[in-house]
Amino acid sequence: MSQTILGINPKVLKWARERAKCSLEDVSVKLKKDITTIEKWESGEETPTYVQLEKLSYELYKRPIALFFFPEPPEEPDQQSEFRTLPEFEIENLSSDTLYALRQAKAMQLSLKEINDNINPSEKKIFDDLSISLADNLSNVTQIVRDYLGIQLDEQLAWRDSDFALKTWRNLIEKSGIFIFKRSFKQKDISGFCLIDQEFPIIYLNNSTSKTRQIFTIFHELAHLLLQTNGITKLDINYIDYLNGENKDIEIFCNRFASEFLVPSNDFLESVRQKNIDDDFINNISLRYKVSREVVLRKLLDTNLISENYYQMKVQSWNENYEENRKLKKSSGGDYYATQATYLGETYLKLVFRKYYQGRLDIEQLADYLNVKVTNVMNLERFLF
Repeated sequence: MSQTILGINPKVLKWARERAKCSLEDVSVKLKKDITTIEKWESGEETPTYVQLEKLSYELYKRPIALFFFPEPPEEPDQQSEFRTLPEFEIENLSSDTLYALRQAKAMQLSLKEINDNINPSEKKIFDDLSISLADNLSNVTQIVRDYLGIQLDEQLAWRDSDFALKTWRNLIEKSGIFIFKRSFKQKDISGFCLIDQEFPIIYLNNSTSKTRQIFTIFHELAHLLLQTNGITKLDINYIDYLNGENKDIEIFCNRFASEFLVPSNDFLESVRQKNIDDDFINNISLRYKVSREVVLRKLLDTNLISENYYQMKVQSWNENYEENRKLKKSSGGDYYATQATYLGETYLKLVFRKYYQGRLDIEQLADYLNVKVTNVMNLERFLF
């Protein structure tokens, strides 16, 4: 029989379960143990085996095993204070997977600091060079950002599709000092988030959302970072109605910033002049700017060219169709390393491999920063060529 191990802190066991939003029933089912056994672990009457602790650590709580031997649970910032532009009930609804993603993002910030000796290697840093406020004229400030990134509207309109647009926008933002990572969120209504930092602010995108949605999320989160606020973006923006004061103003501003940046009002109004607004027209406009139909619809609503009822009806219909199509899609599993390369991004991959070939990292450290086994490191390097 497997032997129990000494030194596990029962208080940390309970803390980790509660932070992961796992019920006693969840743990019981996963480990195929009675609830009373889990309760005894958390009271200190009994202890799990090492194999059981591994399952708790890696599969359920997403924490390092060493944590469970700490004398006290570690202090972690409160999500409500970190993400003040999300209502309290939405914070409570964040899934354990999303909370893990936030911890993972903070770990990536620490990795970037370790790799770069706490100095952002980018030649320019948009978060230092540009400062915006809620009082700024959106047309003016988005043009300033366009000039900084070096992409004018005519070039954007000439891009072949949204996939090319997403890759280009991501590359330009990363060249400006903000790393963009991806993952597939189990909480499907999360489209992304950002974390501020003096040297390494980062953006995370939900790779399960459409390319056009990811593009919009990049610029929504960019606005958050330029305003020096953390942000979590949801597909359904009705949560904004539950915010008050500056927090509400920030979310409205970030949405309008992304919309105005991607679809400048002057050009948009010229495009819609004396046109019949129907599905074909909306599709054509979305293809023109490489944005989602919802962004176009919101622009039409903001310029009083459609009603609120029409907007709500179309958005609901499109969301339902998107979910149906997503469920019908049969996943082939894909290439794990191609997915990892997409999640980490070319900029990050080049950075860590450069440090490795400079002798700044050994192969074990490189594998750790890439989140793969040592034997599989070169499977990721091939995506740089």
